[in-house]
Amino acid sequence: MSELFDPMLAAGPVRAAVDDTAWLQAMLDFEAALARAEADCGLLPAADAERIAGQCHASDFDPAELGAEATGIGNPAGPLVRALSARVDEQARRYVHFGATSQDVLDTATMLVSARALDVLLDELAGCGDALARLAERHAATVQSGRTLLQQAQPVTFGLTAACWLSAVCAAREQLSTARGRLAVQLGGATGTLASLGARGPDVVTALARHLELADPGLPWHTDRGRVGALASALGAVSAAVSKIVRDVTVLAQTEVAEVFEVDAGSGGSSAMPHKRNPVAAVAAAAASAQAPGLVSTLLGSAAHELQRAAGAWHAEWRPLGELLRSTGSAVTWLRTSLDRLRVDPTRMRANLDSAGGLPLAERVTTELVEVAGAGQDQERGQGPVGRLAAHDAVAACCRRAVTEDRELADVLAADELVGAYLSRQRLAELLDPAGYLGSAGVFVERALARHRDSASPASRDRRQDSQESGS
Repeated sequence: MSELFDPMLAAGPVRAAVDDTAWLQAMLDFEAALARAEADCGLLPAADAERIAGQCHASDFDPAELGAEATGIGNPAGPLVRALSARVDEQARRYVHFGATSQDVLDTATMLVSARALDVLLDELAGCGDALARLAERHAATVQSGRTLLQQAQPVTFGLTAACWLSAVCAAREQLSTARGRLAVQLGGATGTLASLGARGPDVVTALARHLELADPGLPWHTDRGRVGALASALGAVSAAVSKIVRDVTVLAQTEVAEVFEVDAGSGGSSAMPHKRNPVAAVAAAAASAQAPGLVSTLLGSAAHELQRAAGAWHAEWRPLGELLRSTGSAVTWLRTSLDRLRVDPTRMRANLDSAGGLPLAERVTTELVEVAGAGQDQERGQGPVGRLAAHDAVAACCRRAVTEDRELADVLAADELVGAYLSRQRLAELLDPAGYLGSAGVFVERALARHRDSASPASRDRRQDSQESGS
Protein backbone atom coordinates (compact mmCIF):
# COMPACT_ATOMS: atom_id res chain seq x y z
CA MET A 1 0.00 0.00 0.00
CA SER A 2 1.33 3.42 -0.96
CA GLU A 3 -0.02 6.44 0.87
CA LEU A 4 1.64 8.66 -1.74
CA PHE A 5 0.50 7.08 -5.02
CA ASP A 6 -2.57 4.96 -4.23
CA PRO A 7 -5.03 7.88 -4.11
CA MET A 8 -4.22 8.42 -7.78
CA LEU A 9 -3.41 4.94 -9.06
CA ALA A 10 -5.53 2.78 -6.73
CA ALA A 11 -8.66 4.88 -6.39
CA GLY A 12 -12.17 3.60 -5.93
CA PRO A 13 -13.92 0.70 -4.20
CA VAL A 14 -12.03 -2.13 -5.91
CA ARG A 15 -8.94 -1.26 -3.88
CA ALA A 16 -10.43 -2.56 -0.62
CA ALA A 17 -11.67 -5.71 -2.36
CA VAL A 18 -8.11 -6.81 -3.19
CA ASP A 19 -6.10 -5.73 -0.13
CA ASP A 20 -4.32 -8.16 2.22
CA THR A 21 -7.36 -8.50 4.46
CA ALA A 22 -9.53 -9.42 1.47
CA TRP A 23 -7.08 -12.11 0.36
CA LEU A 24 -6.78 -13.50 3.88
CA GLN A 25 -10.55 -13.61 4.32
CA ALA A 26 -10.93 -15.38 0.97
CA MET A 27 -8.46 -18.05 2.08
CA LEU A 28 -10.37 -18.50 5.33
CA ASP A 29 -13.67 -18.60 3.46
CA PHE A 30 -12.26 -21.53 1.50
CA GLU A 31 -11.38 -23.39 4.68
CA ALA A 32 -14.81 -22.73 6.19
CA ALA A 33 -16.64 -23.75 3.03
CA LEU A 34 -14.46 -26.84 2.61
CA ALA A 35 -15.37 -28.07 6.10
CA ARG A 36 -19.07 -27.42 5.49
CA ALA A 37 -18.97 -29.10 2.07
CA GLU A 38 -17.33 -32.19 3.57
CA ALA A 39 -19.93 -32.22 6.33
CA ASP A 40 -22.64 -32.05 3.66
CA CYS A 41 -21.11 -35.16 2.12
CA GLY A 42 -20.88 -37.05 5.43
CA LEU A 43 -17.10 -36.88 5.74
CA LEU A 44 -17.11 -35.05 9.09
CA PRO A 45 -19.66 -34.00 11.75
CA ALA A 46 -21.54 -30.78 10.97
CA ALA A 47 -20.75 -29.48 14.45
CA ASP A 48 -17.01 -29.78 13.78
CA ALA A 49 -17.44 -27.96 10.46
CA GLU A 50 -19.13 -25.08 12.26
CA ARG A 51 -16.39 -24.97 14.88
CA ILE A 52 -13.85 -24.56 12.08
CA ALA A 53 -15.96 -21.97 10.27
CA GLY A 54 -16.42 -20.06 13.52
CA GLN A 55 -12.69 -19.34 13.64
CA CYS A 56 -12.38 -18.15 10.03
CA HIS A 57 -12.28 -14.40 10.61
CA ALA A 58 -9.45 -12.42 9.04
CA SER A 59 -9.37 -9.98 11.94
CA ASP A 60 -8.05 -12.78 14.18
CA PHE A 61 -4.93 -13.32 12.05
CA ASP A 62 -1.88 -11.22 11.25
CA PRO A 63 -1.15 -10.98 7.50
CA ALA A 64 2.40 -9.76 8.12
CA GLU A 65 3.17 -12.72 10.37
CA LEU A 66 1.69 -15.19 7.92
CA GLY A 67 3.62 -13.57 5.06
CA ALA A 68 6.88 -13.89 6.96
CA GLU A 69 6.22 -17.55 7.71
CA ALA A 70 5.25 -18.23 4.09
CA THR A 71 8.90 -18.15 3.06
CA GLY A 72 9.40 -21.51 4.74
CA ILE A 73 6.81 -23.36 2.63
CA GLY A 74 6.59 -21.14 -0.42
CA ASN A 75 3.07 -19.79 0.10
CA PRO A 76 0.93 -18.35 2.91
CA ALA A 77 -1.60 -21.20 2.95
CA GLY A 78 0.57 -23.49 5.08
CA PRO A 79 1.10 -20.98 7.91
CA LEU A 80 -2.59 -20.05 7.79
CA VAL A 81 -3.68 -23.67 8.18
CA ARG A 82 -1.39 -24.03 11.20
CA ALA A 83 -2.68 -20.82 12.73
CA LEU A 84 -6.31 -21.82 12.10
CA SER A 85 -5.76 -25.30 13.52
CA ALA A 86 -4.35 -23.77 16.69
CA ARG A 87 -7.59 -21.86 17.21
CA VAL A 88 -9.85 -24.86 16.74
CA ASP A 89 -10.64 -27.35 19.52
CA GLU A 90 -9.01 -30.75 19.45
CA GLN A 91 -12.14 -32.56 18.25
CA ALA A 92 -12.48 -30.43 15.07
CA ARG A 93 -8.77 -29.78 14.51
CA ARG A 94 -8.17 -32.98 12.59
CA TYR A 95 -10.61 -31.85 9.90
CA VAL A 96 -9.03 -28.46 9.15
CA HIS A 97 -7.89 -28.38 5.52
CA PHE A 98 -8.94 -32.03 5.10
CA GLY A 99 -8.14 -33.32 1.60
CA ALA A 100 -6.87 -29.99 0.27
CA THR A 101 -3.47 -28.73 -0.79
CA SER A 102 -1.99 -25.24 -0.59
CA GLN A 103 -2.71 -24.43 -4.20
CA ASP A 104 -6.39 -25.29 -3.65
CA VAL A 105 -6.50 -22.57 -1.00
CA LEU A 106 -4.68 -19.96 -3.06
CA ASP A 107 -6.44 -20.67 -6.34
CA THR A 108 -9.89 -20.59 -4.78
CA ALA A 109 -8.99 -17.44 -2.85
CA THR A 110 -7.88 -15.93 -6.15
CA MET A 111 -11.29 -16.72 -7.63
CA LEU A 112 -13.13 -15.32 -4.59
CA VAL A 113 -11.12 -12.11 -4.48
CA SER A 114 -11.60 -11.69 -8.22
CA ALA A 115 -15.34 -12.38 -8.04
CA ARG A 116 -15.86 -9.84 -5.28
CA ALA A 117 -13.72 -7.24 -7.03
CA LEU A 118 -15.48 -7.86 -10.35
CA ASP A 119 -18.90 -7.40 -8.79
CA VAL A 120 -17.81 -3.94 -7.67
CA LEU A 121 -16.09 -3.22 -10.98
CA LEU A 122 -19.14 -4.23 -13.02
CA ASP A 123 -21.27 -1.81 -11.00
CA GLU A 124 -18.74 0.97 -11.65
CA LEU A 125 -18.76 0.16 -15.37
CA ALA A 126 -22.55 0.28 -15.37
CA GLY A 127 -22.33 3.79 -13.93
CA CYS A 128 -19.93 4.78 -16.71
CA GLY A 129 -22.33 3.31 -19.26
CA ASP A 130 -25.23 5.34 -17.86
CA ALA A 131 -23.19 8.56 -18.06
CA LEU A 132 -22.12 7.81 -21.63
CA ALA A 133 -25.69 6.98 -22.66
CA ARG A 134 -26.82 10.36 -21.38
CA LEU A 135 -24.10 12.09 -23.39
CA ALA A 136 -24.91 10.14 -26.55
CA GLU A 137 -28.63 10.85 -26.30
CA ARG A 138 -28.24 14.52 -25.40
CA HIS A 139 -25.78 15.21 -28.21
CA ALA A 140 -27.13 12.95 -30.94
CA ALA A 141 -27.50 16.01 -33.20
CA THR A 142 -24.50 18.02 -31.98
CA VAL A 143 -22.26 18.33 -35.02
CA GLN A 144 -18.54 17.83 -34.44
CA SER A 145 -15.44 17.51 -36.56
CA GLY A 146 -14.49 13.93 -37.23
CA ARG A 147 -10.74 13.55 -37.02
CA THR A 148 -8.45 10.99 -38.63
CA LEU A 149 -4.69 11.04 -38.03
CA LEU A 150 -5.52 14.03 -35.77
CA GLN A 151 -6.63 16.08 -38.79
CA GLN A 152 -10.18 17.23 -39.50
CA ALA A 153 -12.06 14.76 -41.69
CA GLN A 154 -15.76 14.33 -42.41
CA PRO A 155 -18.18 15.60 -39.75
CA VAL A 156 -19.66 13.39 -37.07
CA THR A 157 -21.82 14.15 -34.07
CA PHE A 158 -20.60 14.23 -30.51
CA GLY A 159 -23.46 11.85 -29.83
CA LEU A 160 -21.78 9.34 -32.14
CA THR A 161 -18.44 9.93 -30.43
CA ALA A 162 -20.05 9.18 -27.06
CA ALA A 163 -21.96 6.24 -28.55
CA CYS A 164 -18.69 4.67 -29.72
CA TRP A 165 -17.32 5.12 -26.20
CA LEU A 166 -20.50 3.53 -24.84
CA SER A 167 -20.22 0.59 -27.23
CA ALA A 168 -16.65 -0.08 -26.07
CA VAL A 169 -17.73 -0.01 -22.42
CA CYS A 170 -20.66 -2.33 -23.10
CA ALA A 171 -18.42 -4.80 -24.92
CA ALA A 172 -15.81 -4.72 -22.15
CA ARG A 173 -18.50 -5.19 -19.51
CA GLU A 174 -19.93 -8.17 -21.37
CA GLN A 175 -16.47 -9.74 -21.65
CA LEU A 176 -15.87 -9.15 -17.95
CA SER A 177 -19.26 -10.69 -17.08
CA THR A 178 -18.34 -13.79 -19.08
CA ALA A 179 -15.02 -14.07 -17.25
CA ARG A 180 -16.88 -13.60 -13.94
CA GLY A 181 -19.10 -16.55 -14.80
CA ARG A 182 -16.07 -18.79 -15.35
CA LEU A 183 -14.56 -18.21 -11.91
CA ALA A 184 -14.52 -21.62 -10.28
CA VAL A 185 -13.44 -23.31 -7.08
CA GLN A 186 -10.24 -25.32 -6.98
CA LEU A 187 -10.05 -28.59 -5.09
CA GLY A 188 -7.81 -31.40 -6.27
CA GLY A 189 -5.59 -32.36 -3.37
CA ALA A 190 -1.96 -33.25 -3.83
CA THR A 191 -2.01 -34.26 -7.50
CA GLY A 192 -5.55 -33.51 -8.65
CA THR A 193 -7.09 -36.90 -7.76
CA LEU A 194 -8.73 -36.05 -4.41
CA ALA A 195 -7.64 -39.51 -3.31
CA SER A 196 -7.93 -38.67 0.40
CA LEU A 197 -11.66 -37.99 0.00
CA GLY A 198 -12.38 -41.34 -1.60
CA ALA A 199 -15.44 -41.64 -3.82
CA ARG A 200 -17.01 -38.47 -2.39
CA GLY A 201 -14.38 -36.13 -3.84
CA PRO A 202 -16.44 -34.81 -6.79
CA ASP A 203 -19.45 -34.32 -4.49
CA VAL A 204 -17.34 -32.24 -2.13
CA VAL A 205 -16.23 -30.03 -5.04
CA THR A 206 -19.85 -29.46 -6.03
CA ALA A 207 -20.84 -28.62 -2.46
CA LEU A 208 -17.80 -26.33 -2.09
CA ALA A 209 -18.82 -24.43 -5.22
CA ARG A 210 -22.33 -24.04 -3.86
CA HIS A 211 -21.13 -22.67 -0.52
CA LEU A 212 -18.77 -20.18 -2.16
CA GLU A 213 -21.14 -19.26 -5.02
CA LEU A 214 -18.50 -20.06 -7.62
CA ALA A 215 -18.66 -22.42 -10.59
CA ASP A 216 -17.99 -26.14 -10.30
CA PRO A 217 -15.04 -26.70 -12.66
CA GLY A 218 -15.75 -30.39 -13.28
CA LEU A 219 -12.17 -31.36 -12.55
CA PRO A 220 -9.17 -29.69 -10.91
CA TRP A 221 -7.42 -26.99 -12.94
CA HIS A 222 -4.11 -26.71 -11.07
CA THR A 223 -2.14 -26.48 -14.31
CA ASP A 224 -4.90 -25.29 -16.66
CA ARG A 225 -4.79 -21.52 -16.27
CA GLY A 226 -7.42 -20.65 -18.87
CA ARG A 227 -9.65 -19.03 -16.26
CA VAL A 228 -6.87 -16.77 -15.06
CA GLY A 229 -5.96 -15.89 -18.65
CA ALA A 230 -9.58 -15.11 -19.54
CA LEU A 231 -9.88 -12.93 -16.46
CA ALA A 232 -6.66 -11.09 -17.26
CA SER A 233 -7.74 -10.55 -20.87
CA ALA A 234 -11.15 -9.24 -19.79
CA LEU A 235 -9.57 -6.80 -17.36
CA GLY A 236 -7.19 -5.72 -20.11
CA ALA A 237 -10.16 -5.09 -22.40
CA VAL A 238 -11.77 -2.88 -19.74
CA SER A 239 -8.58 -0.87 -19.36
CA ALA A 240 -8.29 -0.58 -23.14
CA ALA A 241 -11.82 0.83 -23.37
CA VAL A 242 -11.09 3.30 -20.60
CA SER A 243 -7.79 4.28 -22.21
CA LYS A 244 -9.45 5.08 -25.54
CA ILE A 245 -12.16 7.24 -23.96
CA VAL A 246 -9.92 9.29 -21.72
CA ARG A 247 -7.37 9.74 -24.50
CA ASP A 248 -10.14 11.29 -26.58
CA VAL A 249 -11.19 13.48 -23.67
CA THR A 250 -7.67 14.81 -23.14
CA VAL A 251 -7.26 15.54 -26.86
CA LEU A 252 -10.65 17.28 -27.12
CA ALA A 253 -9.86 19.28 -23.97
CA GLN A 254 -6.69 20.80 -25.46
CA THR A 255 -6.66 24.59 -25.48
CA GLU A 256 -6.62 24.68 -29.30
CA VAL A 257 -9.61 22.30 -29.50
CA ALA A 258 -11.53 23.07 -26.30
CA GLU A 259 -14.62 21.09 -27.24
CA VAL A 260 -14.96 19.41 -23.84
CA PHE A 261 -13.64 20.15 -20.37
CA GLU A 262 -13.91 18.86 -16.83
CA VAL A 263 -15.63 21.04 -14.26
CA ASP A 264 -14.49 20.65 -10.67
CA ALA A 265 -13.58 23.47 -8.31
CA GLY A 266 -10.93 21.42 -6.54
CA SER A 267 -8.93 20.06 -9.45
CA GLY A 268 -7.32 20.93 -12.75
CA GLY A 269 -4.67 23.37 -11.60
CA SER A 270 -0.92 23.34 -12.14
CA SER A 271 1.96 23.82 -9.71
CA ALA A 272 3.53 26.33 -12.11
CA MET A 273 0.72 27.77 -14.26
CA PRO A 274 -2.30 29.25 -12.46
CA HIS A 275 -4.35 29.46 -15.67
CA LYS A 276 -4.39 25.71 -16.34
CA ARG A 277 -7.63 23.72 -16.42
CA ASN A 278 -6.34 20.19 -16.76
CA PRO A 279 -8.72 17.20 -17.19
CA VAL A 280 -7.26 15.60 -14.08
CA ALA A 281 -9.72 12.70 -13.79
CA ALA A 282 -9.13 11.70 -17.41
CA VAL A 283 -5.37 11.94 -16.88
CA ALA A 284 -5.57 9.74 -13.78
CA ALA A 285 -7.70 7.20 -15.67
CA ALA A 286 -5.13 7.14 -18.48
CA ALA A 287 -2.33 6.55 -15.98
CA ALA A 288 -4.15 3.70 -14.25
CA SER A 289 -5.24 1.98 -17.46
CA ALA A 290 -1.70 2.16 -18.83
CA GLN A 291 -0.64 -0.39 -16.19
CA ALA A 292 -2.77 -3.15 -17.72
CA PRO A 293 -0.77 -4.35 -20.75
CA GLY A 294 2.31 -5.33 -18.77
CA LEU A 295 0.27 -7.02 -16.03
CA VAL A 296 -1.84 -8.95 -18.56
CA SER A 297 1.34 -10.04 -20.31
CA THR A 298 2.82 -11.32 -17.06
CA LEU A 299 -0.30 -13.34 -16.26
CA LEU A 300 -0.52 -14.85 -19.73
CA GLY A 301 3.20 -15.54 -19.67
CA SER A 302 2.79 -17.47 -16.43
CA ALA A 303 0.27 -19.89 -17.92
CA ALA A 304 2.72 -22.67 -18.82
CA HIS A 305 2.44 -24.99 -15.80
CA GLU A 306 4.34 -28.24 -15.90
CA LEU A 307 2.74 -31.61 -15.06
CA GLN A 308 0.45 -31.71 -11.99
CA ARG A 309 1.87 -28.71 -10.10
CA ALA A 310 4.03 -25.89 -11.38
CA ALA A 311 7.22 -24.68 -9.77
CA GLY A 312 6.69 -20.95 -9.38
CA ALA A 313 4.18 -20.26 -12.14
CA TRP A 314 1.07 -20.12 -9.94
CA HIS A 315 3.00 -18.14 -7.34
CA ALA A 316 3.79 -15.59 -10.05
CA GLU A 317 0.11 -14.81 -10.57
CA TRP A 318 -0.79 -13.44 -7.12
CA ARG A 319 0.74 -9.99 -7.20
CA PRO A 320 0.12 -9.05 -10.85
CA LEU A 321 -3.50 -10.19 -10.68
CA GLY A 322 -4.08 -8.12 -7.57
CA GLU A 323 -2.40 -5.15 -9.22
CA LEU A 324 -4.41 -5.62 -12.41
CA LEU A 325 -7.69 -5.67 -10.48
CA ARG A 326 -6.61 -2.62 -8.50
CA SER A 327 -5.39 -0.55 -11.45
CA THR A 328 -8.38 -1.45 -13.62
CA GLY A 329 -10.73 -0.54 -10.80
CA SER A 330 -8.92 2.77 -10.42
CA ALA A 331 -9.13 3.46 -14.15
CA VAL A 332 -12.88 2.86 -14.19
CA THR A 333 -13.43 4.97 -11.08
CA TRP A 334 -11.52 7.87 -12.60
CA LEU A 335 -13.39 7.47 -15.89
CA ARG A 336 -16.69 7.71 -14.04
CA THR A 337 -15.44 10.82 -12.25
CA SER A 338 -14.31 12.37 -15.54
CA LEU A 339 -17.68 11.70 -17.17
CA ASP A 340 -19.51 13.19 -14.19
CA ARG A 341 -17.38 16.32 -14.52
CA LEU A 342 -17.45 16.50 -18.30
CA ARG A 343 -19.00 19.51 -20.02
CA VAL A 344 -19.52 19.75 -23.77
CA ASP A 345 -19.27 22.97 -25.81
CA PRO A 346 -21.42 22.60 -28.97
CA THR A 347 -20.64 26.18 -30.03
CA ARG A 348 -16.93 25.48 -30.02
CA MET A 349 -17.49 22.26 -31.94
CA ARG A 350 -19.31 24.12 -34.69
CA ALA A 351 -16.69 26.87 -34.75
CA ASN A 352 -13.92 24.29 -35.19
CA LEU A 353 -15.89 22.74 -38.03
CA ASP A 354 -16.45 26.08 -39.73
CA SER A 355 -12.79 27.00 -39.37
CA ALA A 356 -12.01 24.32 -41.96
CA GLY A 357 -13.92 26.35 -44.55
CA GLY A 358 -15.94 23.40 -45.80
CA LEU A 359 -12.89 21.40 -46.86
CA PRO A 360 -13.93 18.26 -44.95
CA LEU A 361 -17.09 18.17 -47.13
CA ALA A 362 -15.14 17.98 -50.40
CA GLU A 363 -16.00 14.30 -50.82
CA ARG A 364 -19.69 15.18 -50.74
CA VAL A 365 -19.21 17.67 -53.58
CA THR A 366 -17.35 15.05 -55.61
CA THR A 367 -20.14 12.51 -55.14
CA GLU A 368 -22.82 15.02 -56.08
CA LEU A 369 -20.92 16.15 -59.16
CA VAL A 370 -20.65 12.59 -60.47
CA GLU A 371 -24.33 11.90 -59.76
CA VAL A 372 -25.60 15.09 -61.39
CA ALA A 373 -23.36 14.67 -64.44
CA GLY A 374 -24.62 11.14 -64.91
CA ALA A 375 -28.32 12.00 -64.57
CA GLY A 376 -28.79 13.31 -68.11
CA GLN A 377 -27.89 16.94 -67.37
CA ASP A 378 -24.65 16.46 -69.29
CA GLN A 379 -26.76 16.18 -72.45
CA GLU A 380 -28.54 19.45 -71.72
CA ARG A 381 -25.28 21.26 -71.14
CA GLY A 382 -23.57 19.77 -74.12
CA GLN A 383 -20.96 18.02 -72.02
CA GLY A 384 -20.04 14.39 -71.57
CA PRO A 385 -20.39 12.38 -68.34
CA VAL A 386 -17.99 13.20 -65.52
CA GLY A 387 -16.12 10.22 -64.08
CA ARG A 388 -15.28 10.00 -60.39
CA LEU A 389 -11.56 10.50 -60.97
CA ALA A 390 -12.10 13.66 -63.03
CA ALA A 391 -14.55 14.99 -60.44
CA HIS A 392 -12.12 14.20 -57.63
CA ASP A 393 -9.26 16.01 -59.38
CA ALA A 394 -11.38 19.08 -60.12
CA VAL A 395 -12.65 19.36 -56.54
CA ALA A 396 -9.18 18.73 -55.11
CA ALA A 397 -7.76 21.53 -57.28
CA CYS A 398 -10.48 23.87 -56.00
CA CYS A 399 -9.63 22.95 -52.41
CA ARG A 400 -5.98 23.80 -52.97
CA ARG A 401 -6.91 27.16 -54.53
CA ALA A 402 -9.25 27.98 -51.65
CA VAL A 403 -6.43 27.40 -49.17
CA THR A 404 -3.64 29.14 -51.05
CA GLU A 405 -5.80 32.11 -52.08
CA ASP A 406 -7.68 32.30 -48.75
CA ARG A 407 -11.07 32.22 -50.45
CA GLU A 408 -14.42 30.63 -49.67
CA LEU A 409 -14.47 27.09 -51.01
CA ALA A 410 -18.01 27.49 -52.31
CA ASP A 411 -16.94 30.52 -54.38
CA VAL A 412 -13.96 28.69 -55.84
CA LEU A 413 -16.06 25.64 -56.70
CA ALA A 414 -18.79 27.74 -58.31
CA ALA A 415 -16.20 29.51 -60.47
CA ASP A 416 -14.58 26.28 -61.61
CA GLU A 417 -15.34 25.43 -65.22
CA LEU A 418 -16.29 21.81 -64.54
CA VAL A 419 -17.90 22.04 -61.10
CA GLY A 420 -19.76 25.26 -61.82
CA ALA A 421 -21.24 23.76 -64.97
CA TYR A 422 -23.29 21.34 -62.89
CA LEU A 423 -23.62 22.76 -59.36
CA SER A 424 -24.93 26.21 -58.46
CA ARG A 425 -23.46 28.41 -55.75
CA GLN A 426 -26.54 27.79 -53.62
CA ARG A 427 -26.33 24.05 -54.04
CA LEU A 428 -22.63 24.10 -53.21
CA ALA A 429 -23.35 25.97 -49.97
CA GLU A 430 -25.88 23.29 -49.06
CA LEU A 431 -23.40 20.54 -49.83
CA LEU A 432 -20.77 22.20 -47.63
CA ASP A 433 -23.09 22.33 -44.61
CA PRO A 434 -21.75 19.62 -42.23
CA ALA A 435 -25.15 19.08 -40.62
CA GLY A 436 -26.38 17.59 -43.87
CA TYR A 437 -23.63 14.99 -44.25
CA LEU A 438 -23.83 12.81 -41.17
CA GLY A 439 -24.66 9.53 -42.85
CA SER A 440 -25.99 6.94 -40.41
CA ALA A 441 -24.69 8.64 -37.27
CA GLY A 442 -28.16 8.82 -35.77
CA VAL A 443 -28.81 5.14 -36.45
CA PHE A 444 -25.54 4.14 -34.82
CA VAL A 445 -26.25 6.26 -31.75
CA GLU A 446 -29.60 4.56 -31.30
CA ARG A 447 -28.01 1.14 -31.70
CA ALA A 448 -25.50 1.89 -28.96
CA LEU A 449 -28.26 3.17 -26.69
CA ALA A 450 -30.37 0.09 -27.36
CA ARG A 451 -27.45 -2.20 -26.52
CA HIS A 452 -26.89 -0.30 -23.30
CA ARG A 453 -30.57 -0.48 -22.36
CA ASP A 454 -30.58 -4.21 -23.01
CA SER A 455 -27.46 -4.82 -20.95
CA ALA A 456 -28.94 -2.80 -18.08
CA SER A 457 -32.30 -4.61 -18.03
CA PRO A 458 -32.99 -7.28 -15.37
CA ALA A 459 -34.08 -9.75 -18.06
CA SER A 460 -30.77 -9.32 -19.84
CA ARG A 461 -28.84 -9.85 -16.61
CA ASP A 462 -30.80 -13.05 -16.01
CA ARG A 463 -30.04 -14.24 -19.56
CA ARG A 464 -26.32 -13.59 -19.06
CA GLN A 465 -26.33 -15.40 -15.72
CA ASP A 466 -28.09 -18.45 -17.25
CA SER A 467 -25.60 -18.45 -20.11
CA GLN A 468 -22.66 -18.25 -17.71
CA GLU A 469 -23.94 -21.09 -15.54
CA SER A 470 -24.60 -23.38 -18.50
CA GLY A 471 -21.14 -22.70 -19.93
CA SER A 472 -19.21 -23.12 -16.69
